Amino acid sequence: MLLRMSTLFLRTLRDDPADAEVPSHRLLVRAGYVRRVAPGIYSWLPLGIAVLRNVENVVREEMASIGSQEVHFPALIPREIFEVSGRWDDYGDSLFRLVDRKGSDYLLGPTHEELFTLLVKGEYSSYKDYPLSLYQIQTKYRDEARPRAGVLRGREFIMKDSYSFDLTDEGLQQAYQNHRDAYERIFTRLGFDYRIVFAVSGAMGGSASEEFLAPTPSGEDTFVQCTNCDYAANTEAVDIAKPPAQEPLEQPASLVLDTPDTPTIATLVDRLNSLDWASLGVPAQRFGPADTLKNVVLKTRRPSADKWELLVVGVPGDREVDLKRLRGQLEPIEVEQAAADDLAAVPGLVKGYIGPQVMSELKVRYLVDPLVVAGSAWVTGANEADKHAAFVVRGRDFTPDGEVGAVEIRDGDRCVRCGSPLRIARGIELGHVFQLGRKYAETFGLTALGPEGKPVTITMGSYGVGITRAVAALAEQTHDEVGLVWPRVVAPADVQVVPTGKDAAAVAEAERIAAELVASGVRVLLDDRKASPGVKFKDAELLGVPTILIVGRGLENGVVELRDRKSGERREIPVADAVTEVQAAVSLG
Repeated sequence: MLLRMSTLFLRTLRDDPADAEVPSHRLLVRAGYVRRVAPGIYSWLPLGIAVLRNVENVVREEMASIGSQEVHFPALIPREIFEVSGRWDDYGDSLFRLVDRKGSDYLLGPTHEELFTLLVKGEYSSYKDYPLSLYQIQTKYRDEARPRAGVLRGREFIMKDSYSFDLTDEGLQQAYQNHRDAYERIFTRLGFDYRIVFAVSGAMGGSASEEFLAPTPSGEDTFVQCTNCDYAANTEAVDIAKPPAQEPLEQPASLVLDTPDTPTIATLVDRLNSLDWASLGVPAQRFGPADTLKNVVLKTRRPSADKWELLVVGVPGDREVDLKRLRGQLEPIEVEQAAADDLAAVPGLVKGYIGPQVMSELKVRYLVDPLVVAGSAWVTGANEADKHAAFVVRGRDFTPDGEVGAVEIRDGDRCVRCGSPLRIARGIELGHVFQLGRKYAETFGLTALGPEGKPVTITMGSYGVGITRAVAALAEQTHDEVGLVWPRVVAPADVQVVPTGKDAAAVAEAERIAAELVASGVRVLLDDRKASPGVKFKDAELLGVPTILIVGRGLENGVVELRDRKSGERREIPVADAVTEVQAAVSLG
């Protein structure tokens, strides 16, 4: 393959785009790989398409290695199919909905579980047909409220999604492991530094769920890593070590205190530590924010419902509620902060003095973070203005409706496995694997006639790789201060041949070397433009081709310059050895 820059549809830019927030956005636009059409919507130019296709090729090869077969579904899907699964409503505002000329409702597919399930149902009916794995590489559409970071979070994006179909749970576990192994090979071959972390299934449903994340400061996902063992999890799914449960009967009796002008944790702690506890018949006490129970009033709603319902979440007073984490665990239920009007509808909720003791009586759902362990005693609101209650015990004075990981995770929280400190990092989601189970099979009646002549409900797995996102994530991880630095497997060319100066001999020699390289199977980008050496060098650095061959003044001495874009190493080599030296660099990757 020979690409000539004199005819290549390419225009590099010297200035960053005004809306660029992250390096990948800035460099992909400047290098002429993508162009913005609208927020979250981009055109891919020839070099960008080349990188995309190279990513797809790696994905296809690894999917074939586990026996998965490629299909292709329409992006335009009738409403009725998503209504059967409930996701016409569950996806809420993130669905692109449209109406055809006959008044029928459609959507642009954000994902295709329904169509995969229906396709298999229509084609297969016997246990002899299974196991099965199918995949597609398809454009997806999600109406992101705040598309950002170029192609990292777009409204239109390319994704590989695959689905496994098995007769048994053991078969699903094997299919899940096969895909997980394939993903490790994919991301290793693409040149990523990545982590595999526990995740939540969210609107996808299902049980086991893991994400593949590329650590980078510009990542939108926050995850934790144990400093000792291999535990890693998205902060929406992380479990942290909690104190041991306590014995409720060993706690002092609860005590209502006068605490005027203490609507915040800080003012409450000051008031508690100024009290004469002996006069209250209690041994001297010393309190900190972690001894208080903060009760945060939220509201929840299913996407299909019109009415919001109140939810109160209890967390230790030294912690904040992480709404993103909470939303991830409760998805597809919507979660928002309650407003003053919402509290006013339940007079028993006294702002600044809310306690869990009356939640059951008020018929308000009450959840606690697991850090609020059974038998633990707290200082919390007494549900009266200017009053708090001390020694309010879980399991004695209140019983929550359940637990939910709600606190904001912080550096130093303890690993649930080994107790060592956790460290917070940021990353970009590259892929996600789920064990869906029988959710969609039961919804759409996907069964197979078993060997005993009885129907068996199929169990499914779902596995996704963001293709466009992988391109941006690689740019984030591999760029340097002057441009892109592609791993060879995804680069648009193996070598960029750059003749410099006005000497016709340099141009002729560059043409000869390029032709020999192409004949030997090397992908060549030849900068045959009539441009200055400075312009050519800057573009070579910006475009990120892994090997650069400079053919210029050194020809007088029979040498050319070979540059490694990643390491920055430069060395002069005999012009007679140019082809073999480049071939050697290509074979080394």
